[in-house]
Amino acid sequence: MPAMKGLEWTFDTVASTYEKLRPGYVAELYRTMFDYIPINEDSNVVEVGSGGGQATAPMLKTGCRLTAVEYGEQFSELLKDKFKEYKNFSVITGKFEDTEFTDNSYDLVFSASAFHWIPEKVGYEKVFSMLKNGGVFARFANHPYRDKGNPALSVQIDEIYDEYYNTYHNKKREVLTEYTEEQAKERALIAAKYGFSDIQYALFHRERIFSAKEYVELLGTYSDHIAIEEKVRTKFFSKIEEAINEHGGTITIYDTIDLQLARK
Repeated sequence: MPAMKGLEWTFDTVASTYEKLRPGYVAELYRTMFDYIPINEDSNVVEVGSGGGQATAPMLKTGCRLTAVEYGEQFSELLKDKFKEYKNFSVITGKFEDTEFTDNSYDLVFSASAFHWIPEKVGYEKVFSMLKNGGVFARFANHPYRDKGNPALSVQIDEIYDEYYNTYHNKKREVLTEYTEEQAKERALIAAKYGFSDIQYALFHRERIFSAKEYVELLGTYSDHIAIEEKVRTKFFSKIEEAINEHGGTITIYDTIDLQLARK
């Protein structure tokens, strides 16, 4: 489901739940990234939109100097506490596009499920100017797809979305599709417009199983769901939970994770 612009603030209202329920990223992704650009204690790295730190820990374990740029104040405090043992870690609270960085100073800038909030031209041009020659921009994200093995549940959830989510946001029902390699390639090639080269991409897959209660907690971390009026949202989530319990009590989410790599 695409992000609705202007809802960036919503994540910070559920920082602790977001940190608990939003998934991290598979080990194969980091191996692919570090094969492309080795990172160590001499590396200077910036993370754009760190959220609850889902992608932060594997980077810190390399020993690099890592600066996290995070818009949410609650997330910023969570990050400072969560990674306080890392002396080379610092947090800047603010929007990436409003934060000043020294040109030609960073080995890696990376962003996990956050760069879509930044205007394309502003974001890519800023990253390019920040990087040293040979420096790398890594962009990755998780794209969940609802339970393929339980079509009756999916039909019922679609109907619930029509009644609550789509009515509230004045939207038509979206046809849900799994994220494709063509979409990953298209996203990767954006970097070419802004002077990057050696562009590569990769896809990774996994499954996650949630109880009904866990799944509605997860939905409560999505910006467009948080933005729904509380009374409507409570009824909406209750109906989703009831539907899952009526169809076996669990829901399987199929994740496709895409990684885009580009070099200055």
